[in-house]
Amino acid sequence: MAFAGTTQKCMACDKTVYLVDKLTADNRVYHKACFRCHHCKGTLKLGNYNSFEGDLYCRPHFDQLFKRTGSLDKSFEGTPKLQNQKNQLMVR
Repeated sequence: MAFAGTTQKCMACDKTVYLVDKLTADNRVYHKACFRCHHCKGTLKLGNYNSFEGDLYCRPHFDQLFKRTGSLDKSFEGTPKLQNQKNQLMVR
């Protein structure tokens, strides 16, 4: 009897994930190699990652990008997202 594989797709690359290479985090399936930080692309492990709005981050970058500012409503530039949108509307 041959192993037929799975129909589960990796959230990062959208390719089939086989049981040997399967990693599940936040109820999403990834290849071990695709489980990477959204910011630095470093490989993550189940014990050292955080997620925000579906994106994965290593702990140092999660702290740098979100916790340090005291708000999860910040862009990577350190200015509030809503402020950036208002400024863009005024420029046009």
